[in-house]
Amino acid sequence: MAQGPAILKVAIVQQIDSMNPFLAVFQSSTEVNRLMYDYLTAYAAGDQSVTEGLANRWEPSADKLTWTFTVPEGKKWSDGAQITAQDVAFTYNLMLSNEVARTANGSFVTNFDSVTAPDDRTVVIKTKAPQVTMTALDIPIVPKHVWEKVTNIKDYANDQVPVVGSGPFVLTEHVAGQFIKLKANKNYWRGAAKYDELHFVYFQNSDAAVQALGKGEVDLANRMAPAQFDSLNGKDGVTRNKAQGRRFTELLINPGAQTKSGEPIGDGNPALKDVRVRRAIAQAIDLDALVQRVNLGYAEKGAGLVPPVFGKWHWQPGEQEKRVYDRAAAMEALDAAGYRPQGENGTRLSLRLVGRAGRAYDEQASEYLKRQLGDIGIALDVRLVSDNQLNEATTVATYDLAFSGWATNVDPDFILGLHTCAQRPGADGKGGTTDSYFCDETYDRLYAQQLSEFDEGKRVEIVKQMQARFYDQVPAVVLAYENALEAYRSDHFARFTTQPAQGGVIMAQNGMWGYYGAEPAPRVAQASGRRWPSFVVGGAVGLLLVGAFVLARRRRATAGERE
Repeated sequence: MAQGPAILKVAIVQQIDSMNPFLAVFQSSTEVNRLMYDYLTAYAAGDQSVTEGLANRWEPSADKLTWTFTVPEGKKWSDGAQITAQDVAFTYNLMLSNEVARTANGSFVTNFDSVTAPDDRTVVIKTKAPQVTMTALDIPIVPKHVWEKVTNIKDYANDQVPVVGSGPFVLTEHVAGQFIKLKANKNYWRGAAKYDELHFVYFQNSDAAVQALGKGEVDLANRMAPAQFDSLNGKDGVTRNKAQGRRFTELLINPGAQTKSGEPIGDGNPALKDVRVRRAIAQAIDLDALVQRVNLGYAEKGAGLVPPVFGKWHWQPGEQEKRVYDRAAAMEALDAAGYRPQGENGTRLSLRLVGRAGRAYDEQASEYLKRQLGDIGIALDVRLVSDNQLNEATTVATYDLAFSGWATNVDPDFILGLHTCAQRPGADGKGGTTDSYFCDETYDRLYAQQLSEFDEGKRVEIVKQMQARFYDQVPAVVLAYENALEAYRSDHFARFTTQPAQGGVIMAQNGMWGYYGAEPAPRVAQASGRRWPSFVVGGAVGLLLVGAFVLARRRRATAGERE
């Protein structure tokens, strides 16, 4: 009797925006891309320190303007071709020369002056000014021998299977809205994964995904609502994982969206240009109650742009800076700005709130915010729409308020860079990576300072000043740092690698360790006819995370992992 392959099936509830690594912004898409392509350097699973990626050595010049990376021999693409420094130089130079290729991760190369590969083992990057993030370039490196034949980056879907990559898995099939199938890369330089195939299966909502997990139809799922997570407590064959996540949920407040040249874009309510109105909205939201009633305590109250899991970079307001929930003070601020609850001697505000249909948080939090803002005389028109519709609304700034969120990298530069003036779109609505259409001279000056500051203590302080400025100007309210609520079928898969090793996540990592380090349970391994070596990559924990991916919002030339 023929024995089948060992397959890890992961539930997802977010669509893929693109399989093209130069365009992919949604969390779901970047998650898959991390499995297909390695970066120049990586973050270790155990402690998230910088470790070997395609390069195994790197060294800056004395003036920190030239960085030399070594790509060792022996690493191969999934089609058997050698990975060389030429592939790295090609990838970065494509981004430097092609605006579309800068869509997802362009902020990382903005400061590059030149990239060369004097030989197959050496990459030399010269920067215009010292850049502290040179070992944190979260850019998928693509094979030159494949991509040099691509004539139109914008229209290249990158789904002609099998897709040539350098990561632990190879894309073999993708049916939009149904599934994504990958196979273990037998040429992977770290060694092949311990199972044969990895499948991502789409569900309309997290309820359906959790039900499928409970029935054993999928092996893992994440981004659960608290009630869903609690419902799995004690269920046979299921292990839960509550981790301190690397993401935050925010409420965007359209501050008067503009292009890079200062031309208005979108149709945000003009009242929101007034920082007094934005502060009043923020002050009218009881974040403690929101965490308890919507997150059921599975979150920490929001403040700065960097979640607490990143320790030294995390910022909390001091007593003088802190916004305390105060309905009366919020109403006074609105009154001073010319807006009153009943409209007498002023204007009653009515705002649109856009969120994602099918996501429990957006559904519940929108009702909560409707009541809270209604108490200060602001009427909310709640519109819950599809992923693509939400993406479109936030891309062209046709919103007043909108739910959003981001997964934050180990180095905070990317999430900070989303809010600089330079990341606003061009006149055609393209070319930016802005999250909130924030543009502030003080913030931009601090951003430039932190990017060139190699004294970590000094850089930490600058990063905290930036978060304080963002908090004060309120282009968004960071609502919560949600716990990662995950579960997996421990009767199907016995071990997974978390990041970090203690208390970390399996999915939505700064890397691919959760999937790569997965170990089938003995009966699954036996059914596939394979023997599984007993090793775990980068610090293993007996937990696996579930895969309902978060919303990563694209800005027509956008970067990162929008949740």
